[in-house]
Amino acid sequence: MTSLSGKTLFITGASRGIGLAIALRAARDGANVAIAAKSAVPNPKLPGTIHTAAQAVNDAGGKGLALQCDIREEDQVRAAVAATIETFGSLDILVNNASAIWLRGTLDTPMKRFDLMQQVNARGSFLCAQACLPHLLNAPNPHILTLCPPPSLDPKWWGPHTGYTLAKMGMSLVTLGLAAEFGPQGVAVNALWPRTLIGTDALNMIPGVSTANGRRPEVMADAAHAVLVREAAGFSGQFLIDDEVLAAAGITDLSGYAVDPSQPLLPDLFLD
Repeated sequence: MTSLSGKTLFITGASRGIGLAIALRAARDGANVAIAAKSAVPNPKLPGTIHTAAQAVNDAGGKGLALQCDIREEDQVRAAVAATIETFGSLDILVNNASAIWLRGTLDTPMKRFDLMQQVNARGSFLCAQACLPHLLNAPNPHILTLCPPPSLDPKWWGPHTGYTLAKMGMSLVTLGLAAEFGPQGVAVNALWPRTLIGTDALNMIPGVSTANGRRPEVMADAAHAVLVREAAGFSGQFLIDDEVLAAAGITDLSGYAVDPSQPLLPDLFLD
């Protein structure tokens, strides 16, 4: 399989950034894409809403469905999945993209921020999988792809921002567990993480970080596409890196993905 034509994707946090890029890549194949995110009205700090994203999917050749959904809320997630099934009739792929970030030390991490990260990242990924799996188990080539890093206990990733690392590694451990449970049932449960920073509007909001030192979200979208068109059976529990996925697909020149080719690329967190 080389195309996602006719497939139905449920993508969390897809109103902008990497999630939107993955949605648009699938849309170019003619896929159905459920845009599940909180942003229903414009935000002056972060462009993009579920409605603009769904329209962009339509314009790209797919069929978009705007779903206002806070993945911390079980009722909202189950309602969004039900609306996806009602609209498209089936569900083939879950992309756990939504994530909360706070890169501060313990004394500078309000518990409200700590709780938000745990609820969105690990718990949200688990909840979305739980809601989607009854439908994925009936799909011909089901995938769950979560944007999280290879699991690591290296203290250098934990000391600077324990709360965020715990939340992000929580997504990784959820991926391990789901892969062990549902991989044998034919569901491809895998993770994808970028080699470098990815230039998104959300990244610009983090002090001291510049999108100029990253790659465009399309690098992750193309890598995700390469993963999601693969045969699901026997392909589970992998922690994939975007440039390695693209290299395996024959794409080795990634210079075109750079936000600013004149600037050095900075590595993303959690990779040696």
